[in-house]
Amino acid sequence: MIRSKADMNREILRLAIPNIISNLSVPLLSIVDVALMGHLDSAEYILTIGFGVMIFNFIYWSFGFLRMGTSGFTAQEYGKRDQRECLLILGRALLVALTGSLILIALKTPLLTLSLCIIDTTPEVKSHVGDYFAIRILAAPATMSLFAVTGWFFGMQNARYPMFLAITINLLNIGFSFWFVQDLGMKSNGVALGTLLAQYCGLIIALALFYKDYRHMLPSWNSSHLLDIDKMKRFLAVNSDIIIRTLCLMFVFSFFKVQSAKEGVVIGSANIILLELFMVIAFGIDGFANAAESIVGKYFGAKDERNFRYAIKRSFQWAMGLSILFVVVFYLFGRELLQIITDNQEVITAAIPFLGWIIISPIINTIPFIWDGIYIGITASKAMRNTMLISTFLFFLPTYYLLHTLLGNHALWLALTLLMFARGVSQTMLAKRAVFNRLK
Repeated sequence: MIRSKADMNREILRLAIPNIISNLSVPLLSIVDVALMGHLDSAEYILTIGFGVMIFNFIYWSFGFLRMGTSGFTAQEYGKRDQRECLLILGRALLVALTGSLILIALKTPLLTLSLCIIDTTPEVKSHVGDYFAIRILAAPATMSLFAVTGWFFGMQNARYPMFLAITINLLNIGFSFWFVQDLGMKSNGVALGTLLAQYCGLIIALALFYKDYRHMLPSWNSSHLLDIDKMKRFLAVNSDIIIRTLCLMFVFSFFKVQSAKEGVVIGSANIILLELFMVIAFGIDGFANAAESIVGKYFGAKDERNFRYAIKRSFQWAMGLSILFVVVFYLFGRELLQIITDNQEVITAAIPFLGWIIISPIINTIPFIWDGIYIGITASKAMRNTMLISTFLFFLPTYYLLHTLLGNHALWLALTLLMFARGVSQTMLAKRAVFNRLK
């Protein structure tokens, strides 16, 4: 039976509100890190954090499938009421997380060397980035395991625990970083150390939460099915598409930061700060995308077409409402937000001409973000991968290279805006075949 409007709204908001709160804590943490550096004696520390975050976004979000894929698969099995398979999905995700993190740590030296070769900036910034990297790479096992556990909680229709984890981890991170930088006199290495400690504390808490509420599922565990060839092949096949999609997205933001640095320290720092505001919007709207993953995946697994379609419709409506709120906030208070992040007036002045791109971005970005959640929830990974590839190589890169000479730094922001627009249009065009026809 189709859910009433009120029931569907409650179901979406029950998952979306905790997701929004937890998601917003991520860019707010990054803003705090940038703000700690923004009040030091050199704008180079802002670039250091920008590049350090860029490197680890590229590395860790290459494994972002551990959250997204785990969420989609788990939600579908939850809809089928298969507890054993839900538990095995978590086991497979944790196995991949730990294996991948150990490989990253083993390859830390060549990874850092490659990263520094790509970054075009001053020797001082590169030195600070190296210090940051050497500390933060050690958090890989905790960070990647948290991806898996958080995705599993989402798939089990539990948004409260990811919210609690995100807020707790980020508060610990802020506290540690503030202590190391403000009290102990550390610089960007203090921010990295704060992240390292917070991630391992978060993993311990996550495992305790799992044991608290889900230990009743443990008797259904059967390790002989953990490496089921067909299930593992499907898990890896879907996740390989998500990896490609995520690598494209990380490439775009990394390219954005690298090209920003070529505009000089001041413009580069301004772009880093504006991009943090962009991420606030992205993570906020992603709260409804995460809710769509869980709810749409559940109805897809249960083969409930009417509620499946209704959940998609209501997810878009709620997300668009939030995007309008973001537009109003950034239009009215954009300059004030910049002044909170840094007291470097030269950087603030450089950022003001580009603030308009941030103001219009919520409306444009909402459509691809919600489609991402839907595609992930039903594991329609190929379509999501293909739309990202098209948008990156046919829209983002050509726009920048064709218009940079004419528009300067505005060409970067135009390219990013067109990327999101192209993703939304292409995902909408493919939705009938890739999403709706799969339940017929």
